[in-house]
Amino acid sequence: MVSSLLPSTQEFLNNVNRIANQMTQAQTQLATGLKVNVVSDSPDVISPLLQAQANLSTAQQITTNLGQVSTEVNTGEQALESATSLYDQVQTLSAEGATSTQTASGRASIAQQLQTIEQQMVGLANTNVNGRYIFSGDTDQTQPYTFDATQADPVSVYQGSTSTRTVQASNGTTFPVALSAQQIFDSTDPATNVFTSINNMVTALNNNNQTAISTANTALPAVSTYLNDQLAFYGTAQNAVAGATTSAATLVTQLQTQISGMQDADETQSILNLTQAQTEQQAALQSFQQIPRTSLFDYLA
Repeated sequence: MVSSLLPSTQEFLNNVNRIANQMTQAQTQLATGLKVNVVSDSPDVISPLLQAQANLSTAQQITTNLGQVSTEVNTGEQALESATSLYDQVQTLSAEGATSTQTASGRASIAQQLQTIEQQMVGLANTNVNGRYIFSGDTDQTQPYTFDATQADPVSVYQGSTSTRTVQASNGTTFPVALSAQQIFDSTDPATNVFTSINNMVTALNNNNQTAISTANTALPAVSTYLNDQLAFYGTAQNAVAGATTSAATLVTQLQTQISGMQDADETQSILNLTQAQTEQQAALQSFQQIPRTSLFDYLA
């Protein structure tokens, strides 16, 4: 029969185990840089730590999404800046063609210039960013338009779809970041349709029809105002994306700081704990060696 340990011996072994665990924990913290390596290190921290890590992952994904959208929105804004500039040229050329002193050959030449501008407008409507036609709505792998100068109406029917593209901010709200080329250049309202207004002027100039030229020229300012409104949408989207990006970056930093506070080890404190545990271990071993030991022979002497 094996006898149980003396109380003093059991207490000594318990203390040695405790000190060994402290040493192991300190060594692990120094090796990993983390003060929470297993659940038992700090059970009460695990739940909030996991939640903070999940929130950080979400915030980082939102930041990535905003970065991608920012490129598209900035490119869209630049494309519409170019479109409004081109449309200013349309109005200038149309005004020249509308003068009563303009010749038929002069008007035909202006019509040719306007058709070139219309083709450039189609190119802008077909703007592609990283393999996506950003003005093609939700079918962004489809080119919105083709252009055939041999046709009476050289711009094809819109090949894209409506745009429902939105992006999420770090506070959970979403906002729109894209318009379709149909909304921008090819409005269902003829009074605000960029392509129709240019094509009407081209046809009138080629026909040298003063009445039709005047009518087409009168319609241009309303289209210009509409096109500038679409540009304003992208300016607003740019500001929204920039603000959301700043907020997301701030949130990422806050969460990283929070997680660091819960998880990262204090190297100085870990070294101190290890040194203290080593000192306690040495002292315990020395004390145990000094404990008086008796045997049956001592009692029989």
